Amino acid sequence: MIINIQDDILVLNSKKLLQLLLKDKTTKKNIMWATDLYQESGKAYERNEEITLSAITGNHINMIKTRARKEFEQQNERTRIHAEVFTPSWIVNKMNNYADESWFGRPDVFNVDGEPTEKIIFDEKQSWQKYVDSKILEITCGEAPYLVSRYDVATGEVIPIEKRIGMLDRKLRVINENAETEEEWMKWTIRAFQATYGYEFQGDNLLIARVNVLMTFEEYLKERWNREPSDKEYKKMINIIAWNLWQMDGLSGTIPYCEAEEKFHQMDLFELMGMQAEEEKKMSQPRCRIYDWRANKSIEFKEGR
Repeated sequence: MIINIQDDILVLNSKKLLQLLLKDKTTKKNIMWATDLYQESGKAYERNEEITLSAITGNHINMIKTRARKEFEQQNERTRIHAEVFTPSWIVNKMNNYADESWFGRPDVFNVDGEPTEKIIFDEKQSWQKYVDSKILEITCGEAPYLVSRYDVATGEVIPIEKRIGMLDRKLRVINENAETEEEWMKWTIRAFQATYGYEFQGDNLLIARVNVLMTFEEYLKERWNREPSDKEYKKMINIIAWNLWQMDGLSGTIPYCEAEEKFHQMDLFELMGMQAEEEKKMSQPRCRIYDWRANKSIEFKEGR
């Protein structure tokens, strides 16, 4: 079975949740396209334009596609310009296994050759709660395959919950194995999402990543408790996701094609006289902000590293 992200977008839009997934917490606007590959579709798709609901729904529902569904030519172009490469799930699994081997101090904790292990054993020093709370970050996350593995990003093939290998999937498996009540499950699931971060340059990828993480919450809730999230639960998780998966140029620490604002800078006469035309210079933006959920405050990304 091949994943169809358009189905998820349609459902989320019908529930009036899609607009919330488009929000940028730093700029208070929507995330940007940040790619020239859609510009032939009109001004609304230029790289500095925000992604709007009208641009990706209705007659434009097929505008956003997963990597596996994109035209071959576009894949090559995005690889050439932005070094966009999507890793097969078996490689993702090996890399995530290595990270967990370092955390647990032993190999083959979650799976062996892709097959799930028995219930994971923790000790007093390395409790399951500590594992859930351990912070993870996927840089240039694309569709977020290292965080959640709803499907193999190289092929689009759906992966069943019991065989998922993303780092957030692993946290959710640990919660499933240890939380005895729905209240406890929800508490630690929220903490798992709060401990999971990722940033991405291109807006279409970021939106897909956010959709994947939100749908992961819905799928695990349905699998464990046989129900869908309430409107309040959806919105709570979307707020976490919009903070934790954000749009950023990793080199500048701000949104793509922008330069960071200098908080205290007195311009001299020569600078004023030599300023370039507005359209020729980069737009100035504050540095990207993320949220410290344990301290209950937003901080600049560079402060949290």
